[in-house]
Amino acid sequence: MSDAMVSAAQRDVPPQYCDVIVIGAGPAGLSTATALRESGVGSVVVLDRESQAGGIPRHCGNPPFGMREFKRILTGPQYAAYLTKRAREKGVEIYLNCSVIALHSQGQLTISTVLGAMQISAKRVVICTGVRETPRSTRLVSGQRPLGISTTGALQSMVYLKGKRPFKRPIIVGTELVAFSALLTCRKANIKPVAMIEQAGKTSAYGVCDLLPRIMGVKLYKNCQLLSIEGSQRVSAVNIMTADGSTRRIDCDGVLFSGQFTAEASLIRMSHLAFDEQTGLPVVDQFGQCSDAHYYAVGNLLHPVETAGWCWQEGQIAAANISQSLLEPSKCERKEQQGIALTLCSDKVSYITPQRFSNVDLANLSGSFQLRFVKAAKGILSVQQGGAVLWSKKDNYLPHRRILIPFQSIENKVGFESNQALEIHFTEQ
Repeated sequence: MSDAMVSAAQRDVPPQYCDVIVIGAGPAGLSTATALRESGVGSVVVLDRESQAGGIPRHCGNPPFGMREFKRILTGPQYAAYLTKRAREKGVEIYLNCSVIALHSQGQLTISTVLGAMQISAKRVVICTGVRETPRSTRLVSGQRPLGISTTGALQSMVYLKGKRPFKRPIIVGTELVAFSALLTCRKANIKPVAMIEQAGKTSAYGVCDLLPRIMGVKLYKNCQLLSIEGSQRVSAVNIMTADGSTRRIDCDGVLFSGQFTAEASLIRMSHLAFDEQTGLPVVDQFGQCSDAHYYAVGNLLHPVETAGWCWQEGQIAAANISQSLLEPSKCERKEQQGIALTLCSDKVSYITPQRFSNVDLANLSGSFQLRFVKAAKGILSVQQGGAVLWSKKDNYLPHRRILIPFQSIENKVGFESNQALEIHFTEQ
C-alpha cells in the first residue's frame, strides 16, 4: 500500500483512546452517541461493521419513522440519514467498515479496520448491536436449499439498497410487525405474495394488521405450520399443515421467514461480561450497566425486538446514565453487594430486562422492567421476594407485546439487605 493510500486509510481508523465508544450505528447507538455529546461528553466514537450508518431502518423504505422522536413522518432511509446527520453535527465520530472482534476488561477493545487489527479503549463502552431474525436453519424446516429463501431484513436490503427482486410469488412465514412491513416492501417491488402463515391462532402483531393482507389479496392462514419446502434450483412450492390437521401444497417461488428475533449478543457471550444462560441476553442493572462497570448495553440487544423509536428513546436515557457515571465514577463502580438478581420463575415469560436491581440512586429512579410472554396467557403476573408479593397485575397477556413493570412500583419494598433475588411469577387463571 502506497504512503498516500495509507494516509487515506488512516482517516477511516478510530483513535486509540476516547471518552465513550458506541458499538453499532443503529437508532439506539446514534441516539446514545448524540445525547452524550449534547450532555458535554468530550469525545464519542461510533463503530459499525456496515458501510453506511443508520442500522435496520436504512433498508426499510416504508413509513412511519420519526414520529416519537422528531414529530415528523419519515421513511426508514430518511430516518437513518437524519439520525446520522444529527450525530455528526453534534461532533460524534462515526467509523464504518469497522468490526469489533473482542471485548476486554476496563473498556479495552480489539477491532478490525482497513489497516488490520488494533487495540482501542474508552472510559465507557456502549454495546448497541441489536437483533437478527431467525433463519430457516434454526427453524428446522425440511427440504433442499433452493434459491428464493430469505428473511425480511435480506429482502429489504435487496429491494431498497440493491434494487433487486429475489422472487415474485413468495409465502410469508410469521405475523409479527416485521411481516407486515415485508408486505409493504413486496408491494414496493411489485412482488405478489400468495399467502401468509401463522402457527398461532392469532396474529402476533395487532389485530388491525389483519386488514393489510386482505386489502392486498394475500391469504392469511392461522393455526398453520410450514412442513417443508420443495424445489431443487429454486423454490417451487411449500407444504403446510392447516388448522384441521390436513396438509396442503401451495405453489410459490420463494419463502420469506419473518420475525422470531434473537439478540445479536455473540460479542458478549465471548467476553468476560455476564449474560443470562436462559435467554442469552446480557445481564444489566436498571441503568443499563453490565457486570463490568465500563460497559453498558442499550436497545434491542436487551429486548428482541422493539421499534426504532423506542430504541432511540432508550438511547436518550442511557446517555444520561452514562454521563452521570463519568461525572461520579466512584459511585458507579458496580459491586455485587449493591444489587440483587431477578429470576424468571415461569416458563410463560420469555425474558426480563434488567436482570439486576442496584441499590444506587433510587431517589431519582425512573424506568421499567420489561418482559414478554412466550404465548397468550391469562392470569396474575407478580414480582416477589422471599415469598412476599411486591407487585402484581391480573391481565390477558399476549405474546410479542411489551409488558412494563415500573421500577417505582417496587423500589421502596425491596429488601436489599437480605440479598434475596426478586422473582417473576405467573399464576394462570
